[in-house]
Amino acid sequence: VQLQASGGGSVQAGGSLRLLCVASGRTFAIYGMAWFRQAPGKEREFVAAISRGGGNTRYEDSVKGRFSISRDSAQNTAYLQMNSLKPEDAAVYYCARVGYMNEGNPRFWGMDYWGKGTQVTVSS
Repeated sequence: VQLQASGGGSVQAGGSLRLLCVASGRTFAIYGMAWFRQAPGKEREFVAAISRGGGNTRYEDSVKGRFSISRDSAQNTAYLQMNSLKPEDAAVYYCARVGYMNEGNPRFWGMDYWGKGTQVTVSS
């Protein structure tokens, strides 16, 4: 399985970006997908996740109401729509395949494959 993240770029505060994560293989539909991000000098943090069927989503508190995660299993693609971007959203964004999405800490969901990341820069 390979995950290819794209869609990052440089925007001004208040702008929007849509990230894509395209997965290889035939198992995309049976796994949840998640986005994480890592800013310089900081630990990687959870951003959003979507269940395998798309009916369940979770967001980190600071992005609720601004970011939206979705998926198209026919296209083997997960999306992260990011609106009202803030300078503190700047980071490298990574997509990951989720082994077991639940109500607990996303760090323990068993992400087994990661994309290489796409850079998001937000200027004030």
